[in-house]
Amino acid sequence: MALVGGAVPYLCSVVWILLTLSQSQAFSDSLLLNQTLPPISPKLIRTNSECAGAEHDHPAQYRYPFIKPASSFSSQPSSAAGADPTAAYDYIVVGGGTAGCPLAATLSRNYSVLLLERGGTPFANSNVSFLQNFHISLADTSEKSASQMFVSTDGVFNARARVLGGGTAINAGFYTRASASEIEKAGWDAELVNESYPWVENQIVHRPDFGPWQRAIRDSLLEAEVSPFNGFTYDHLYGTKVGGTIFDRFGRRHTAAELLASANPDNLHVLVRATVQKIEFDTTGKRPKAVGVIFKDENGKVHTAVLSRRARSEVIVSSGAIGSPQLLLLSGIGPKADLEKLKIPVVLDNGFVGKNISDNPMNSIFVPSKTPVKQSLIQTVGITKVGVYIEASSGFGQNGNSIHCNHGLASAEIGQLSTIPPKQRTHAAIHDFKDRKRNLPVEAFQGGFILEKVARPLSQGEVKLSNTNVDSNPTVTFNYFSHPADLARCVEGIRVVEKLVKSKPFADYTQLKDHAMEKLLNMSVEANVNLIPRHTNDTTSLEQFCKDTVITIWHYHGGCHVSKVVDPEYRVLGVGRLRVVDTSTFFDSPGTNPQATVMMLGRYVGVKILRGRLGEAAGV
Repeated sequence: MALVGGAVPYLCSVVWILLTLSQSQAFSDSLLLNQTLPPISPKLIRTNSECAGAEHDHPAQYRYPFIKPASSFSSQPSSAAGADPTAAYDYIVVGGGTAGCPLAATLSRNYSVLLLERGGTPFANSNVSFLQNFHISLADTSEKSASQMFVSTDGVFNARARVLGGGTAINAGFYTRASASEIEKAGWDAELVNESYPWVENQIVHRPDFGPWQRAIRDSLLEAEVSPFNGFTYDHLYGTKVGGTIFDRFGRRHTAAELLASANPDNLHVLVRATVQKIEFDTTGKRPKAVGVIFKDENGKVHTAVLSRRARSEVIVSSGAIGSPQLLLLSGIGPKADLEKLKIPVVLDNGFVGKNISDNPMNSIFVPSKTPVKQSLIQTVGITKVGVYIEASSGFGQNGNSIHCNHGLASAEIGQLSTIPPKQRTHAAIHDFKDRKRNLPVEAFQGGFILEKVARPLSQGEVKLSNTNVDSNPTVTFNYFSHPADLARCVEGIRVVEKLVKSKPFADYTQLKDHAMEKLLNMSVEANVNLIPRHTNDTTSLEQFCKDTVITIWHYHGGCHVSKVVDPEYRVLGVGRLRVVDTSTFFDSPGTNPQATVMMLGRYVGVKILRGRLGEAAGV
């Protein structure tokens, strides 16, 4: 939640499927209509009039004294309390996300740091803060929402984090480390890695409240021989395990933004609603070097933040697998021909910027339940040897009213229109879908999902600028299943899911006994969770099912690969005083879910920089 992104992970596809599954005749026939969901505290509920999440005018909005709105920025020295103490910074970090927050906090221990985040804060946004409101923050498509939706050219709905804390503020919370082989492949110092993970874990990671649905997933995975059972562990091990979570036992989310509590408050300045438009370069020397950034505040006023003249001062881009390539391109680093088409002055011709980006394709099966199921997000994972990961979620945390919220472009009333020719997608058709959704019974949200994710996809795509407006999403193509090995692994994953659905642990849940898997596949096909046309053989050809029902797990990576765009220390090749530190540098999404490793990376790189400059005097 990429979304690491941390994100992370299956996010509001769950809602899109739930909202549309109820339109399926097979599903409607299976409902038990006289049941209700467990009550939820009214304090955590967003009413119809409050469906769009937003920061509230409350002191908790900024929490830490060094967090301020972008409009408070002054490039002039000032002795006033809380003002910027100098006109220049040792480090300017662009992107206060999953990697950016731990990176900025670490660097501030010894140097002045300016952290610029285009979104707001997570602290006073109840949609972000509470597990019960999980889907609403992803469904909110308002201008200042915590997530920015986009649709890839593949026809798959996606989201980019737009909030301090990045993907950790909008993902499903699952926390698990990278494997030892992934750490070795990345060339990281294993000792420092093993120092950096606990630094994160001791501040924001918790043991999950393990509920019945997750126990059923665990037991069914073991029955399907996804073994051994490795118990509760952060480690990436073949078999079945229970991982950590950034939700505490009260259902409150703890994001990477809280890692800023470890910062030196005298050295760190964080500006929210600060949208960086481009990186500024000095091009008078043998090679370009970054000297600062231009950003606009929440009122549209443009500011310039500059680096100090110290030799090792740097701009560090940490804007994710979509945002980092986009910013490099907007700043003149990328394929010369593409930049010239948009009349962007070329600072460095690098044909690899934005190339070879990947997203782990995911397919999900909804399993209806005879009885209400307690809400849970990702807690259990099956790490198979066939190259797929199996995860699960359950329940719906909202009340009946919130089911009828307008969930934006990806909601039932819009998403189902993927089966209607574009010219027939009229306002009347949209309103008809809205009317049908108003009559949805709460029971339509009763049950859970089994998810399968293809690990280490070989299919690759690209990020390209659609225009020069930084607020616009670039054009993103993932080319899901363009490599046959990815499709073969998806089929294997669906077969594992079939074993789970038929297992004894799920006998007490499922309402479909005869031809259960066929009925569940039909529901998923009819859900229309993306804009890909359906085929008549979806449930007879698992290959076709995989291609037609693919969704994202928000684990995209690549676009600024090591040795292509950055060196092993994440310094941009051919440019001075500029690094990229985030998932855009990854060749694979680490572990089953990447947020742990992305936060670790921010801490890791920060410590390496400090120790490289100060040695033992760094004190980290």
